[in-house]
Amino acid sequence: MTKKIFKSILLTSCAVLLLCMVFMLALLNQYAGTQVREELSGEASLAARGIEESGAGYFEGLTSDNRITWVAADGTVLYDSAVDSATLPNHGDREEIREALQTGTGYSERYSVTMSEKTVYYALRIFDGSVVRISKEQTTVWMMLLDHPGIALLIAAAIVLLSVGIAMVVSRKIVRPINNIDLEHPVIDVKYQEISPLLQKIRRQNLLIDRQMADLRRRQEELRAITENMSEGLILTDERGTVLFNNSSALRLLGLTPASDWTADMPPERAEIFRTAVRKATSGNHCEIRMEADGKTYQLLANPVTVEGKVSGAVLVLLDVTEKEQREIMRREFTSNVSHELKTPLTSIYGIADMMVSGIVREGDMRKFAGDIYSEAGRLITLVNDIIRLSQLDEDAAPAEFAPVDLYAAAMDTASRLSGIAAEQGITLSVTGGKQTVRGDRAVIGEMLYNLCDNAVKYNKPGGTVTVTVENRDGRAAVVVADTGIGIPKEHLSRIYERFYRVDKSHSKAIGGTGLGLSIVKHGALLHGAELVTESTVGQGTTITVLFPAKLTVSAGAYPCAVPEKEI
Repeated sequence: MTKKIFKSILLTSCAVLLLCMVFMLALLNQYAGTQVREELSGEASLAARGIEESGAGYFEGLTSDNRITWVAADGTVLYDSAVDSATLPNHGDREEIREALQTGTGYSERYSVTMSEKTVYYALRIFDGSVVRISKEQTTVWMMLLDHPGIALLIAAAIVLLSVGIAMVVSRKIVRPINNIDLEHPVIDVKYQEISPLLQKIRRQNLLIDRQMADLRRRQEELRAITENMSEGLILTDERGTVLFNNSSALRLLGLTPASDWTADMPPERAEIFRTAVRKATSGNHCEIRMEADGKTYQLLANPVTVEGKVSGAVLVLLDVTEKEQREIMRREFTSNVSHELKTPLTSIYGIADMMVSGIVREGDMRKFAGDIYSEAGRLITLVNDIIRLSQLDEDAAPAEFAPVDLYAAAMDTASRLSGIAAEQGITLSVTGGKQTVRGDRAVIGEMLYNLCDNAVKYNKPGGTVTVTVENRDGRAAVVVADTGIGIPKEHLSRIYERFYRVDKSHSKAIGGTGLGLSIVKHGALLHGAELVTESTVGQGTTITVLFPAKLTVSAGAYPCAVPEKEI
């Protein structure tokens, strides 16, 4: 804008100054011509008076800076102060002579051949009809400039420089208030009322932009709040694969930091999977890729982002499906184990019944075989009941009824139920400690204590002991079941709470365990938000501690979060 105003003012200034200079020179030239005419007129009057008084004798000894010519009425030159009159032609055809003969005075200007000067003629008719003419050579301003181009160039340069100076000062003065306008808070200046509509539009536009920016920031904060609280990784890329946005979960799942390079800092195989997913998505195809990293399983979903029918990028979602995979493995193992566990007693029952129907069994052995059927059926019923109970705990099918539960009384009741079995195996079962009350589901807590004590008895040594201790640990109610049994190898501790998992399958088969007892204990602990601490030494025994939360606040449909087992 400043340059445009500068050029306009410069051209205008140059034109105005040039016109002014031409006008002034024209006035000067006209003034000089008037002065010369008056000079010639006065001298002509003096010469005419001298001729009238002295005739041709007037010219004797006459000196003058101007040329004096005396012409008869017929045009014959009678006298000329510059050249011999005899050599001059007849002047009757001269403009100023003719005009003087007709009107009494005559005036004319004739330029020389060189165009560098002009000759001014003034003629005056005297009494006898002759004409006296005075002439003078005059250099015009225009001819002076042509004869002296340096002066002309100097004048032109002065005009240009003056115009540049004027243009700079004026353009800056005009533009300065406009440049000083605060576009964030435009104020209308009285000097520029013409731009007040523009300032008003800018002000309205600023208000609109502020509202849009506030809305954009709000939406960005909402998006950030949503994506940052996602456990899934979210990644947005452009069509070239450059990451435009990602949440912290994506970085965490890929083991990156905000300062990491998305491809350079990832392991080569993981970077190749990422590039493959982006490449397929930006080509317009849906992509699902599974990858293993750091002992975990991830599923990478990639979809194209289209704008007006054209792929402009890709959106990738990274899911940690490790737990899902583990659950799927557990489900398959559970199905296989259930089938096996159910098949074993059913096969025994079927085989014995087949023998009895076929008459192979002697009459005296019928009672024994019937006892075997009864035992296997009981084992089958126990297994089915455990499976049903575990499913109920898994799916919260049986609503928990939380109420004050005396852990010491529950432990005593469990010891009473198992005292006969313990006595048969020569196991001493005892309960120590004192009263500790927690809010919980009485039936579930009873099942937990029964399964812990039942395992402690089953996997004990002849003459061993099982001690149940109910105590308070730092404000938390605790039930400790310790035995002097066979113990659990360290490598099996992390899996003893899995369904149907047995450390020693032959021993478990001999004692008739279902392999679901500790799984029920684990789910009961999850229901109460309790912590399981397992300590075991092979050949010396096992100690399992159930630590209940210091304060159980239970609301409808909401239970304390699970606390993982602690292994020692």
